[in-house]
Amino acid sequence: MPDPTMLCFTKQDFRNVTCLPAAEPDAGGGPRGRVRMLWWLLGAALLARAAGFYLPGLAPVSFCEPGNEQVPDCKPTIELFVNRLDSVESVLPYEYTAFDFCSEEKMKRPSENLGQVLFGERIEPSPYKFEFKKPAVCQSVCNRTYDTSKASDKNKLEFLKKGMLLNYQHHWIVDNMPVTWCYDVEDEQKFCNPGFPIGCYVTEAGRPKDACIVNPNFNEKDAFYIFNHVDITIHYHIVEHEQLGARLVAAKIEPKSFQSPDCSGGPKFLKNKQTGMFDIKYTYSVKFVEDKSIRWASRWDYILESMPHTNIQWFSIMNSLVIVLFLSGMVAMIMLRTLHKDIARYNQMDSVEDAQEEFGWKLVHGDVFRPPRKGMLLSVFLGSGTQIFIMTFITLFFACLGFLSPANRGALMTCAVVLWVLLGTPAGYVAARLYKSFGGEKWKTNVLLTAFLCPGVVFADFFVMNLILWGEGSSAAMPFGTLVAILALWFCISVPLTFLGAYFGFKKAGIEHPVRTNQIPRQVPEQSFYTKPLPGIIMGGILPFGCIFIQLFFILNSIWSHQMYYMFGFLFLVFIILVITCSEATILLCYFHLCAEDYHWQWRSFLTSGFTAVYFLIYAIHYFFSKLQITGLASTILYFGYTMIMALIFFLFTGSIGFFACFWFVTKIYSVVKVD
Repeated sequence: MPDPTMLCFTKQDFRNVTCLPAAEPDAGGGPRGRVRMLWWLLGAALLARAAGFYLPGLAPVSFCEPGNEQVPDCKPTIELFVNRLDSVESVLPYEYTAFDFCSEEKMKRPSENLGQVLFGERIEPSPYKFEFKKPAVCQSVCNRTYDTSKASDKNKLEFLKKGMLLNYQHHWIVDNMPVTWCYDVEDEQKFCNPGFPIGCYVTEAGRPKDACIVNPNFNEKDAFYIFNHVDITIHYHIVEHEQLGARLVAAKIEPKSFQSPDCSGGPKFLKNKQTGMFDIKYTYSVKFVEDKSIRWASRWDYILESMPHTNIQWFSIMNSLVIVLFLSGMVAMIMLRTLHKDIARYNQMDSVEDAQEEFGWKLVHGDVFRPPRKGMLLSVFLGSGTQIFIMTFITLFFACLGFLSPANRGALMTCAVVLWVLLGTPAGYVAARLYKSFGGEKWKTNVLLTAFLCPGVVFADFFVMNLILWGEGSSAAMPFGTLVAILALWFCISVPLTFLGAYFGFKKAGIEHPVRTNQIPRQVPEQSFYTKPLPGIIMGGILPFGCIFIQLFFILNSIWSHQMYYMFGFLFLVFIILVITCSEATILLCYFHLCAEDYHWQWRSFLTSGFTAVYFLIYAIHYFFSKLQITGLASTILYFGYTMIMALIFFLFTGSIGFFACFWFVTKIYSVVKVD
């Protein structure tokens, strides 16, 4: 029995159980002790209610044997759901029914959230159903017969062969857990893949591809081997000291191929140029294993632990911290030594003769706040960048708390889209306020561009990608209704909120600068190679990119190689490091340019840190050619189309960080120096 003086609750990352002491009275039992006891009881009651709160789809489900009425609210039947099929050799996912597998048409499919639809997830019920603790051997599911003389059957077989050639993978779900295929890899480690192939191909030269290497009997040349049988092992844990039945803690699968319907004989294969009749019998076996070592709260661990280990992540963090320490040292040296001396020297210039001999960054005090060229476009970019920055921060913060874990499918993308829609007000406010400080008067154009320019470019790119997906019949193609819903969110919520923010931004007085701007602009002297705009912009993006490129590899893997991403704590830390690095690198270069009497800092500060997105784009191209095996024109266009969207968002995000850091720096240094 648990200690009655302790209150325990499970954190949302399902790893740790925290216990707090219950209320204890004073030794003397006085009023202070009673008040403290009341506070403890109130806190315990609130936490107890929190302990009973589960995210949607994450509450534990109890299972029991059929006919066992002793356990309330338990399920005797285990349902298996199927998701879309995807491949590392193609960007195009397909629905389960596209391959003519055994399907369940009677049951209603579960509804997907916005994030699942955007990622192309299509979860459907399947005919695979098991009674709890009732093993089954070689159970028939369905039989598919094809006649190659019929065009429809021939097309179905060709599509199935294409799926095996490109190594398309099943993704099955039991009790909201991925059904995993665990196999040994190098260094005697076991890798658990949350998917398994539909089949494999042996080339004309007799070389087995992909999963065909696991079985030496797969040796027929120019043939496709179909995994038409699965051995499913369901691990369960009996809940101790409570009459709650059993909870499933793992579901593992081993795909096999059998020629005979009684699960015997050689493997089932289809010759590449086979004609005539061809039939496939799909079967399964299931067994149940009690596992006392795994609890429901930590049932994802065996999948996550088989993924790339965290020592690479720590190396990434240490690498980023070294860059941050280097930059912080440089900025501190400038702030504490150089700037301090400059300000002291400038403020000691009492005579007119000394003032006429001004030099360095003080010399441009009359021009440093001069409105930049294309101030309208810059203010619009900064408004959208602010919107993306706040959205990213809040999304990663919630992900760190465990609200957006892999178990809660589609939650990450849903959260990001909803936040972007609701954050139209800060975008409109920032764009309007900065545009007004730049001396702009076309406020209608400004608010319209803020609401439609950057979101419009992203939506146009996304719409073109969606047309390609529609043409290819992929499950990732967004349904027309969802497309209309996203447009409604944009036009009916985001745009009015942007207008509202712009109204308050224009209504407020312009930003007061610490120094006056001269009427006649000062001529910028001839610059050396290192202080010219382009070299500074190119150099400025290197250090921020150096902080993130290792983390970027894992993120791209999760998107394009369909690996599970769960290290949001590391990602949030890298996000903070990126913000600091972008700020410090931009401030450094801004100071050097001001010392060289070049006062055009607004666009340069935005482009300096924004150039990190160009390095991201170059890395994504390198990743495509060196790490991925994507084939086909449609998949290539989709990869680079979606990469361009990510690069644009990253450009606005990092550019805004650089501008606001530099704006703060310039305002600070010119506010503490005496100017006549």
